Amino acid sequence: MTESKILTREQAIEQANQWRAEGQQIVFTNGCFDIVHLGHIDYLEKARNLGDKLILGLNTDTSVSCIKGPLRPVVNEYARARLMAALEFVDAVTLFGEDTPLELIQAVQPDVLVKGNDYTVATIVGSDLVLARGGRVETVALVPGYSTSSLIERIKQSY
Repeated sequence: MTESKILTREQAIEQANQWRAEGQQIVFTNGCFDIVHLGHIDYLEKARNLGDKLILGLNTDTSVSCIKGPLRPVVNEYARARLMAALEFVDAVTLFGEDTPLELIQAVQPDVLVKGNDYTVATIVGSDLVLARGGRVETVALVPGYSTSSLIERIKQSY
């Protein structure tokens, strides 16, 4: 069942269109989600609560390495996608390898675009597109003290 929630870009577009035709509000967020922790779970649950269906854009391994450095990701993209798809509040997962999720946002056309409150609406990629379509851009509070990078540092210091 979890694998069925992992969609190609074309499938994600079709699914979003179907949900939209049914009157559902599509929420979109994106990220690396390497070494899943409480901060990720809390963030995604809050994002899903802002609409009816949550589509998660997941960075490919190559794009994570570009963003986070050559030793990342720790968990490969297939495993990360399965983990994200296993969450009941994530309705679809689709991978993207571009520098930003802009093309994916253009393709899916979400009603609500969500990022953590470490961003401002002005700095969220795709916010202009979503707002121009009459959608909303939201930021959600992050759980203090939880980040994959800080978790990796704590593990390294322990050994």
